[in-house]
Amino acid sequence: MTHEETPAAPDVTPDGVIPYPGETDQMSDRPRDEMRDYQGTGLLAGKKALITGGDSGIGRAVAVAFAKEGADVSIAYLEEKTDAAHTLSLIEGAGRRGIEFAGDLADPEHCRRVVDETAQQLGGLDIVVNNVAFQSPASDFTEISDAQWRRTFAVNIDSFFHVTKAALHHLPDGAAIINTGSINGLRGNKTLIDYSATKGAVIALTYSLAQSLAERGIRVNCVAPGPVWTPLIPATMDAEKVESFGEQVPMGRAAQPDEIAPSYVFFAASRMSSYYSGEVLAPIGGETLPG
Repeated sequence: MTHEETPAAPDVTPDGVIPYPGETDQMSDRPRDEMRDYQGTGLLAGKKALITGGDSGIGRAVAVAFAKEGADVSIAYLEEKTDAAHTLSLIEGAGRRGIEFAGDLADPEHCRRVVDETAQQLGGLDIVVNNVAFQSPASDFTEISDAQWRRTFAVNIDSFFHVTKAALHHLPDGAAIINTGSINGLRGNKTLIDYSATKGAVIALTYSLAQSLAERGIRVNCVAPGPVWTPLIPATMDAEKVESFGEQVPMGRAAQPDEIAPSYVFFAASRMSSYYSGEVLAPIGGETLPG
């Protein structure tokens, strides 16, 4: 990853790694995640959306894109930090209402509370984006502790179950559910074994829910990106991996969140994707997969 020649923000360690869970202002090379050049056309006018992991990175870009398309947006994230406040300002700057919920989505009760309060405060719920994720690389499978394995699953797949189950009490027929998968769920990753396992589960959940909810006309789809430059990367990887992050794909670089968010708009807008359900859209920088 090529870094801009700018001073490091506060709390950036000398090797470029930032404290978990990471914050955009701590990154010396800040991602493009504000959808500044995006022009909405009313594709989501009047809709109400919930985005987990919505404070930064892909979640922020999706939140802003949805707002520019006319949706009110609720974001849920792990802990209070400036990222969430900035994302809310971007939603409101697009002329829409934004609300936020800080807390651990590994907690089933918190998942249910976020969904119910979102529907109450926004006056309904039409779109759910399950996007929250945790990762902790390990060079050897045996280094993954029981606690890490459980934490990865609790955040990356259990929260999708709890949020979606609660949301089904509020979602109207014809609603949209969008799950964030990963290239690692499609082909695995030897240093992210637990993470890859959860992303494979996300894809299988997407396929199964699409079949289950077809009678209600609720479309369930998945976006499975390749490498994307977000705060999670320098917060969970060492300096060498951060520096080369994304160079392995044919395009030779990681994606910016702004490049991934339009995939979510496509799946959220029935005008664009009314015949799509159980699909996995994989923006992976030119990589091709067998099968």
